[in-house]
Amino acid sequence: MPHNPTPASPGQLGAVFTRQGDIWHPSILSSGPWDARAQHGGAPGALFAYLAESALADPEWQLARLSIELIKPVPVAPLTTHQDLHPGRSTTRITIDLFAGETLVARAHALLVRGQPLNLPPDVPGWSPARLLPPPSECREPLSIPGMPTSTSFYHSAMEHRMAQGDSTRPGPAATWFRLTVPLIQDQPTSPTMRAAAAADFGSGVSWVLSAENYLFANADLSLHLHRPAEGEWIGLLSETQVHAGGVGTALTRLYDERGPIGLATQTLVLRERAPASRTKESALAQ
Repeated sequence: MPHNPTPASPGQLGAVFTRQGDIWHPSILSSGPWDARAQHGGAPGALFAYLAESALADPEWQLARLSIELIKPVPVAPLTTHQDLHPGRSTTRITIDLFAGETLVARAHALLVRGQPLNLPPDVPGWSPARLLPPPSECREPLSIPGMPTSTSFYHSAMEHRMAQGDSTRPGPAATWFRLTVPLIQDQPTSPTMRAAAAADFGSGVSWVLSAENYLFANADLSLHLHRPAEGEWIGLLSETQVHAGGVGTALTRLYDERGPIGLATQTLVLRERAPASRTKESALAQ
């Protein structure tokens, strides 16, 4: 039986990212559950949110859309960024490239909208449900996806998660509350949008429909649309996944805070069947 070391506590590992000049250094807290060398999508997603929000100092600007293309696995290794800013009177667009060495590994397109107070009628129709219930204070069970490793990672060590609806051990739609338990960036506050981006990439995992033992279902992108900033530390995901035998799937997630809806997220899934040999090898290692 292989040795499975006890994961380090988040407090021992610091933040998900530290910055040294123009270089971003990800810690092991950024890693995905399947390969400690590659980041979970929520880590670079939240970093992109930070970079987009930092590009405009005026607090009247709100990040309304963040579309992320995961071009290659984002390594747990030093990273650099390049930004192009396209300002406007009511909207500003920013393109952010993320590099590992000279290799482009991810790209984000951000849309920021200048906020303007409105007098809205009280009976404007909204989403159903209007709140994600039960609230996190009444939820106890963690997200537990069959076959998901519990080594130190973004999923297991940087996030607290509590099931709100559904059963994470069975396939199908479900809802989960997420909360970052460590700083995303050393010595920097974690904004509501960064929290939403960090959690949104979990939608396909929350609502899995294919066994991780028999299939791969990596998301190649993440599109986040927010109509207001989140309040509080908890971000709720109400998610469902659709797959097709052609090898493509879609995960749709409605995003909540404890007060109500804040936006939605979509993911394009690349579906692949695991080779029988790899299934046999993994089963043997698990024994």
